[in-house]
Amino acid sequence: MGTSGKGAAEGASDAAEEAVNSKQFELVARAGYVAAGILHFLIGLIALGLANGGSGSADQSGAIGQLAASPGGTFLLWFCFIGCVALALFNLGDVFFGSRGLRGKDKLTARLKSGGQAVVYAAIGVTFGRFALGGSSDSSSSTSSLSASLMGSPAGKVLLIAIGVGILVVGGYFIVSGATRRFREKISHLPAGALGSAVMMLGTVGYIAKGFALGVLGVLVVVASVTNNPEQSTGLDGALKALRDQPFGVWLLGAVALGLMAYGVFMVVRSKYQRM
Repeated sequence: MGTSGKGAAEGASDAAEEAVNSKQFELVARAGYVAAGILHFLIGLIALGLANGGSGSADQSGAIGQLAASPGGTFLLWFCFIGCVALALFNLGDVFFGSRGLRGKDKLTARLKSGGQAVVYAAIGVTFGRFALGGSSDSSSSTSSLSASLMGSPAGKVLLIAIGVGILVVGGYFIVSGATRRFREKISHLPAGALGSAVMMLGTVGYIAKGFALGVLGVLVVVASVTNNPEQSTGLDGALKALRDQPFGVWLLGAVALGLMAYGVFMVVRSKYQRM
């Protein structure tokens, strides 16, 4: 074989190896959706318990703490940590390379979305990792403490209101995405028939429920900032418990809890059908 033929063969081999490594990394990144699904399902399960008069912390730390205490919890924590970190890196790569072919506003929107998802999954991964190493955290207490610190200055209060409005906007986005099934754009090769319809229904219900929960959280953050009361800003757990205390709140909380559980199941299924 000539020099040029040998070089071409080596180039093809390197390309094939790179493709295999890329597929392997993509497979690990898909585990991040499974981790997010487990997290939302457990939050919904805790919220359902609250609606039935139980106790617990219906937020990220409460759900991960419950996972840590379950049989095989340590393995699951490391699995979720690795999956979330890989998915965060995958989305970070999309910030620089995933928007090729797009121009102007569409390119900026795609980059911001990928960057936001990278931050979210990285933060979730850090929490999984902290629990996997034997640590713990209290999301509600941390959120309340941070709110109290920010409320100490006018600029901090304005920032908190902006955060609350931002959470409301994200909540609205989830509701619209669920109602219009916009999330279908990133899902490919769904099975036909009843199974595919069931997946879409899980996504629709789950997106709307998550959007509603985020909407309540955003309102509480804004109200806490305006009234200068950091105790009202206690994260998702505080939002769900505040919802429970409203007229017909038990029924509303129960519906949101079931919706969050549906969203969790959808995210697990999404790990297989997500267009990467």
